[in-house]
Amino acid sequence: MQSKPQAKYLKDYSAPSHTVSNFELDVELHPTDTKVTARASYKANNAETVLTLDGVELELESVKVNGQPYSDYVQDQTRLTISNLPEKFTLEIENRISPSTNTSLEGLYLSEGAYCTQCEAEGFRKITYFLDRPDVLTDYLVTITAEKNIPYLLSNGNKVAEGTLPDGRHFAKWQDPHKKPSYLFALVAGDFDVQKDTFTTKNGREVSLEIFVDKGNLNKTPHAMASLKNAMKWDETRFNLEYDLDIYMIVAVDFFNMGAMENKGLNVFNSACVLANQQTATDRDYHTIESIVGHEYFHNWTGNRVTCRDWFQLSLKEGLTVFRDQEFSSDLGSRALNRIDAVMAMRTHQFAEDAGPMAHPIRPEKVIEMNNFYTVTVYNKGAEVIRMMHTLLGEANFQKGMKLYFERHDGQAVTCDDFVAAMSDASGKCLEQFKRWYSQYGTPTIKVLTNYNVEDETFTISLEQVHAACDPILQPLHIPFAIELLDENGCTLPLILDGKQVQSVLELKEFKSEFTFENIKSQPTPVLLENFSAPCIVEYDYQMDELIHILKHASSDFTRWEVAQRAFTKEIKQAVLSLTNTGSVNLSEHLIAALKSILNEVETDKALISELIRLPNFDTVSAEFKQIPVAELVEVYKQFEQQIATQLCPELKKAYSESHEMGEISSYAVAARSLKSTALFYLAKVSDDEVSKWLNENSKSENMTLKLAALKAAKSANHTLSEQLINEFDANWRHDPLVMDKWFALQATTDNDEAIQLIKSLYAHPCFDKGNPNRVRALVGQFARSNPAQFHRIDGKGYELLADLLIELNHINPQNASRMVTPFMSWKRYDEQRQALIKAQLQRIAEINNLSDDLFEKVDKALNA
Repeated sequence: MQSKPQAKYLKDYSAPSHTVSNFELDVELHPTDTKVTARASYKANNAETVLTLDGVELELESVKVNGQPYSDYVQDQTRLTISNLPEKFTLEIENRISPSTNTSLEGLYLSEGAYCTQCEAEGFRKITYFLDRPDVLTDYLVTITAEKNIPYLLSNGNKVAEGTLPDGRHFAKWQDPHKKPSYLFALVAGDFDVQKDTFTTKNGREVSLEIFVDKGNLNKTPHAMASLKNAMKWDETRFNLEYDLDIYMIVAVDFFNMGAMENKGLNVFNSACVLANQQTATDRDYHTIESIVGHEYFHNWTGNRVTCRDWFQLSLKEGLTVFRDQEFSSDLGSRALNRIDAVMAMRTHQFAEDAGPMAHPIRPEKVIEMNNFYTVTVYNKGAEVIRMMHTLLGEANFQKGMKLYFERHDGQAVTCDDFVAAMSDASGKCLEQFKRWYSQYGTPTIKVLTNYNVEDETFTISLEQVHAACDPILQPLHIPFAIELLDENGCTLPLILDGKQVQSVLELKEFKSEFTFENIKSQPTPVLLENFSAPCIVEYDYQMDELIHILKHASSDFTRWEVAQRAFTKEIKQAVLSLTNTGSVNLSEHLIAALKSILNEVETDKALISELIRLPNFDTVSAEFKQIPVAELVEVYKQFEQQIATQLCPELKKAYSESHEMGEISSYAVAARSLKSTALFYLAKVSDDEVSKWLNENSKSENMTLKLAALKAAKSANHTLSEQLINEFDANWRHDPLVMDKWFALQATTDNDEAIQLIKSLYAHPCFDKGNPNRVRALVGQFARSNPAQFHRIDGKGYELLADLLIELNHINPQNASRMVTPFMSWKRYDEQRQALIKAQLQRIAEINNLSDDLFEKVDKALNA
């Protein structure tokens, strides 16, 4: 019987047994027989005589201590334990690995002919034996040797030597002047096209910038390069942080489990997060590339120069850096639209994770497979925790905290507590209670009651924080709760407490708190948790007229979107309850009128209008139900979309016709395309000759945003042009796998009884490869996430399709399998029949031979929830 993997606990942390210095790594590349030689000086801590190194799937050749062969060691599947060692010694280990057969995409592997690495979190142990943990920092001198047909040999830091060997091979030597942990090591070798540029830092240093891409893709790199230069400039301006090497490199590879990796000076990226031009990438792709390029660059300080003591502290670097990349995108673009994106990610994905069996605090207490904690909780909720600190401290004090953090900890591996301490010490603000956000899991609900006293002219807001997590030591959190009060004319009222005007952010520190505002002349309308000031659910019985009032008069664009989402959600929930009685449902006249008014707004950003008229996504609304009524929700969405299309047809046509986008990447053009795309989505459902003409025109556009908008609209509406447009796209774009990912994702949304068979047939498509995470996520991942009608079909075939793939991926790429099992995690939130079907598939996965730790942890937690 397969042994059960053992969990690791934060409480069991202990310092490393040895320190490492003068680390030299020689890598002689070969597809199936790469030779790796590691030499380093070790010093024992506390007179330790045993050294235990991590190593997986390595063929050990030799061990030398102080230059002499050494045999006092024991080797198993995951470790090399060397005994009877002196306090100080040099250690040389030679081993061999096979990059071509490494389909896990961890360690050193081949991506369509190019050698590349992924070492976070624990991939370095697949390269050589080492103390593969983030608190072991050392200097690296790396020599890469390869045949001449592999011209580019890259690693971290600065290149210090290169040349040709007597046997005709060539080499490159790289030295990183900054100590780093093994997870930040990178090696790339291959034949690429290279986009080159330079950036001059604020202190006048010229930095070489290079982006390496597959041959023929050079025309898709300008946006990534511009994003990098913008990020470098922004980090200097906003955070006073300057780049610290002579060169900064990005390499785009097609086979990559993540979006990108911040290895010091040599970032390895999923090609989908680098390559873009208007013919092949959507406006959303452009935004994503800007965000991810910024994110990885910002890690140079928040993650590289100061790193994590242990992997339980992952949010130390990721939550902080997500906050920084969100601020970067907001400063360069629309703050409201970027905030909408961030909040949608929280409500769609993170709240669901908090409510499921994988719920964990942003600093987890235990872990089996670290890869499973690269989650929306650690990243996105972690960013919201940083944002709350920023809200409580203000920009000036937050920047003082960042400055003190780097002064104290540059070049160190530290903890989340160290970061909070720097913020608290620099600002003088006590954050002791606030630190509970790092250790308590679950999404708090804030129950709100209000009372207006006519005689006293006071308005009282009572707040109660309720925590669903079953934790006996749960304590009240420190929650910044921002509000706005609107009078009957839509004007913002001053907030007066105890005779003094106060800011809009209330600090909720107890389970129950009450705030009474004075000099309120008439019943106000409250705007609650403004700008999503904390990652909480607000429970307040808004009436539709209150929501419409806020929609018309709110002081921020984000708040307008927020209340539009609330209004839609309220209508959808009511419709689900009444659907079984009538078979048909209707959006309220008040909401239809409000949408008409929004579509006629001349001065409003067209991208915001596009967001305001979209229904909340399925997952957001699902979170409102204890048991998700799949079939009813699917039917309500269909009817509401049809009603918006029918009743707002003239306004939608006008909006479409007046959205002139000019085929460029400006904020105005992007906004125009956004509104055109949303209008076309609805209009395809009431298609006439004019709409069919627009669908045809857009499907032939040179702009991918418009082209894909036409396909999505036709597909969703089951338009007569749908099959033709889908087939034309396939024929025209088979030469570009990244573009075909969009096509696979579109096919995954097929909503009829043939959907399962269609997806299975696409496994044989010449562009599909189960070993490529992008392809698999585009087709099956999109099906499980975005096609609720077919994934949750009552015959269970949707669940079976996903489980079949997960069982295959367990042996090909366990990390990708683990990420794709997520739709099964919330199985207890469905009806009994669907619960039984999903549980059967989870049990089926649990029983396979050699189940990976990645899948085991999630499947086991799901089944035992």
